[in-house]
Amino acid sequence: MNAISPTDRNVLGHSMKPCSHDPMTGFVRDGCCRDHPRDQGRHLICAVMTEGFLAFTQAQGNDLTTPYPAYGFPGLRAGDRWCVCVDRWIEARNAGVAPLVDLNATHESVLEFVPLAELTARSAAGARIVRSMVSANGFALPS
Repeated sequence: MNAISPTDRNVLGHSMKPCSHDPMTGFVRDGCCRDHPRDQGRHLICAVMTEGFLAFTQAQGNDLTTPYPAYGFPGLRAGDRWCVCVDRWIEARNAGVAPLVDLNATHESVLEFVPLAELTARSAAGARIVRSMVSANGFALPS
């Protein structure tokens, strides 16, 4: 397993944090959504899987729920954290099913494609802020 390089930065400009070691994620399966020259898919966004996103990506031809033991892939469930492709996340966002993002484990190069304000709004922290603001104004959001 490779250690996180001190030069790897997240979208907040800080040192990268791991996305997940269980299941093991990342292009080189080191737990991190780091940039890698051979990663043509740009698996740079650390996302929390949802049923909606998993169904969406399966409909696009990428089944993330079926285990593939020969490749050490356990299959994903809602709640798992996984490094997803920037383009797939954008497609899911456009379809209204983008999963939440862990800003501390999402690589800074994502900012070339998605503004920080949008990532923040779609982060776990951002979702809590929006919910508290909406609740304070007398509206209710579904869980």
